[in-house]
Amino acid sequence: MSRRTTRTDPGVKARELSDTVRATRFSRPTVIAAPAIPRPLHRYGDLDSAPFETLRDISRQCWPTPVGRRRSRDRGIRVLTDYLLQHPGSTWQQRWDASELGIGTASVVDITLDGDYARAAFSQAVGAMYALRVLRPTLPVFRAWKPRKYVSELVAAENDPALVAYIAAVNTATSTETFKRWAIFDVCTALTTQGIPFADLTPEAFLHYAQETRGCTSRTGLHVGHYVGHLAWQVLHSIGHFPANSPPTLRGALRSPQFTTTEMVDRHNVANPAVRQLFIDYLDRRSTDVVYSTLTVVATHVVKIFWKALELINPAQSDLRLSEDHYRQWHATLAIREDGTVRQNPWLVLTSVKAFYYDIQAWAVDEPERWAHWSAPCPIQRSDMRSLVKHQRRTQEQTHHTIRTLQPLLPVLVDHVDERYTHWRNVLERASTAAHGEHFTQDGQSYTRVYSKGDDRLARDGDTPGVHVRSPQFGRTIDAGLYEDAAFWTWSIIETLRHSGMRIEELTELSQLSVRQYQRPNGEVIALLVIAPSKSDRERVIPMSAELFHVIACVIRRITHGQRVVPLATRYDDAERSTSEPQPFLFQRRIGQRLEVMTTNAIGVRIRKVCEDLAETDPRFAGIHFRPHDFRRLFATDLVNNGLPIHIGAALLGHLDLNTTRGYVAVFEEDVTRHYQAHLQRRRALRPVEEYQPVTDQEWAEFETHFDKRKVELGSCGRPYATPCTHEHACIRCPMLRIDPKMLSRLAVIETDLEKRRERAHAEGWVGEIEGIDLTLTFLRTKRDELHRMLTRTTTLGIPVFRGIDL
Repeated sequence: MSRRTTRTDPGVKARELSDTVRATRFSRPTVIAAPAIPRPLHRYGDLDSAPFETLRDISRQCWPTPVGRRRSRDRGIRVLTDYLLQHPGSTWQQRWDASELGIGTASVVDITLDGDYARAAFSQAVGAMYALRVLRPTLPVFRAWKPRKYVSELVAAENDPALVAYIAAVNTATSTETFKRWAIFDVCTALTTQGIPFADLTPEAFLHYAQETRGCTSRTGLHVGHYVGHLAWQVLHSIGHFPANSPPTLRGALRSPQFTTTEMVDRHNVANPAVRQLFIDYLDRRSTDVVYSTLTVVATHVVKIFWKALELINPAQSDLRLSEDHYRQWHATLAIREDGTVRQNPWLVLTSVKAFYYDIQAWAVDEPERWAHWSAPCPIQRSDMRSLVKHQRRTQEQTHHTIRTLQPLLPVLVDHVDERYTHWRNVLERASTAAHGEHFTQDGQSYTRVYSKGDDRLARDGDTPGVHVRSPQFGRTIDAGLYEDAAFWTWSIIETLRHSGMRIEELTELSQLSVRQYQRPNGEVIALLVIAPSKSDRERVIPMSAELFHVIACVIRRITHGQRVVPLATRYDDAERSTSEPQPFLFQRRIGQRLEVMTTNAIGVRIRKVCEDLAETDPRFAGIHFRPHDFRRLFATDLVNNGLPIHIGAALLGHLDLNTTRGYVAVFEEDVTRHYQAHLQRRRALRPVEEYQPVTDQEWAEFETHFDKRKVELGSCGRPYATPCTHEHACIRCPMLRIDPKMLSRLAVIETDLEKRRERAHAEGWVGEIEGIDLTLTFLRTKRDELHRMLTRTTTLGIPVFRGIDL
């Protein structure tokens, strides 16, 4: 989904971004639009002030035929030069700029009132002066002129092999004849209005032309988006005219590139220069470990939400050592966003800030000269993170509830998109063979084939006309091809997601190379789908079911319609802010001159729109919609609840941890009971009878010995049976230690000894020893406080007294 934005200088725009304004992917273009610097070409000598006879002779030399047009152009040049001589200036360009034609306040019709023949001759003369570079019009004036044969005249006058090669490349491109003509015309127009040869047409100059054209022209009947020149840009890049490091598409040039770490920090205007440099150095160090999307989140959390808020609380703050009061004031502001809404997950910010402090502490050991000055105790306490686990459980419960709600609605959604695609496919087929004004009925709805003026024009130009129909349900004429295409891609997206369980970014990364086959020793051929590395950075291969293979085959057949290979398209990654090189991606669409892979945002909007349409007829969809990732959770739930081992499900989903797969699976209560009963029956049936034996005296003695080994100086160890001590008998720090109340006095002795050791370490400068002793003292005092709380609690169990019974 494109966003219209006001274009200003990107550097200024980035500096002026407010903390409350989110920079969009179009607010800071990769290529900075700038008009080329015009330079005199003088291919036929200096014609700036040439007399009429010279201009006439040069035009005859460039375009000797046809004779009738040559004579008409000669008369037009005479009229044009006489008209320009009435205006001030020493050159033809100066007189043109001072004239009504050059300003744009008058047209050819206003100047020549002697009839169509005189107007045609004058118009031909204007085109000749443009092509010979005697006159350089502005873009609005050139567009208002509406030339017909100007492209051929300019190519003949330029006599430039590079321009001829570009035109040949355009004619071999995969596009309609209309868009090919526009691609050639766009380049010729840019050369004329900017006064440059083809060699000087840079990406910056052509983008300037595209932006200027956006506001002064409209191509009726052609879907070109907000900008013209998409096909021209692709061809210019493919033939090597544009630099190799320039974006391969015009849309890629308009999108914002990745922020540098300096730009990430400077967006938030950190007041202290030293702290600003600290954040830049920190992000530079982290950028080698995390992807760009994660780095931007870290920068927002640490710089904007943490430090900028601290600057408001304590403007004099110059290091990372926070007082308890300042930290609590900042923590209180964390719950509410700047727009007044409640922050749903403040623990993400706390985690980033905590990692920031711990990273600097760890790096200070290896590089003290760079990081030790900034090393400080982390102000975030353990109690601040305790509710995180509770929040994660609530979130998982809500997710499972959503999956249980969506599971019975999935068949309804699938049937709806399938029926809609079938309906529009049949409408398109019947309308394509119908005559103008012919009526037909499909699925109880009436349609009428309509030929628009645009269809007639496309047919005359040699292009395939659109299939337009009129129906009472719309009340207007619609393009049946667009509706059928939208219905197909909605159907293919939902079918692919629900049959494969892939992530949305993995869907957009599918290419022709992702489809493989494997032949088993018995001759059976299995279709495979290779999923490119995404979130887990791990490639995986999944076998395709018959349904999934059918969908992928339909996609390939559609995008290769009329050609033998899958077209090369680019893919824009919203998270990484990068455009890929042209590849044979599967989920690509041609929109006018553009050929690109659908974005993840567009796919999400498409699925949401389908659910909104269903809510009009099915009340169960009211306020409910499917997200792309919901199909992945439904896929995992269906696999595991139907008996597939969870480790195989994790491999199919690309999970590195089984716990992640368990979090995806929404288990139903009846499934829990059924699977547990089946598990017990299988264990009882498979377990050998000899294993069901009574415990021997030796086994019992070993069991009792285990409890003896758990006894330590301060109490007892709570580790499981038959497990060794994993904490190397560091009992004070061990969470499994259960302190005996009788050993409270011993804890006091140990605390006193630790404090003496800390004083000695401080005197000797043993910084590492001090840190270890402080950690041990923290554990000791925590265990002592827990023991005091336990001793203050008394509970009456109410065990009945046996009094005997008289029989």
